Amino acid sequence: MTIHEDAVERYFAAWNAATPEDLAKAVASAFTEDGTYTDPLGEARGHEGIAAAVTGAQQQFPGYTFQLTGTPDAHHDLVRFTWDLVSTADGSAPAAGFDVITLAEDGRIAHVAGFLDRLPGA
Repeated sequence: MTIHEDAVERYFAAWNAATPEDLAKAVASAFTEDGTYTDPLGEARGHEGIAAAVTGAQQQFPGYTFQLTGTPDAHHDLVRFTWDLVSTADGSAPAAGFDVITLAEDGRIAHVAGFLDRLPGA
């Protein structure tokens, strides 16, 4: 597994963490302490801010998981990839997008720029 693939795997582990404890561990593993997340709906900074953003998405879409679609594309410290938000009940995917992450020297995520391609009610 490359450093890029590892970062993407840890990123999805954070978004799909099942408990607050798992989320805190996954965010710390995936993101630098001052990491940032930005998408059209908001911004978050640091482990607590990113965990709060993930918790908000999980509360808005209970019973859904974020799943990687396609193959990540990477060079240098950049990785871009697409994802779907998928229902565990019926497999529907009401939301989709793509993210671009910038890695720090230690392989954790320093910044995420998120883009939404499909969002319910948009």
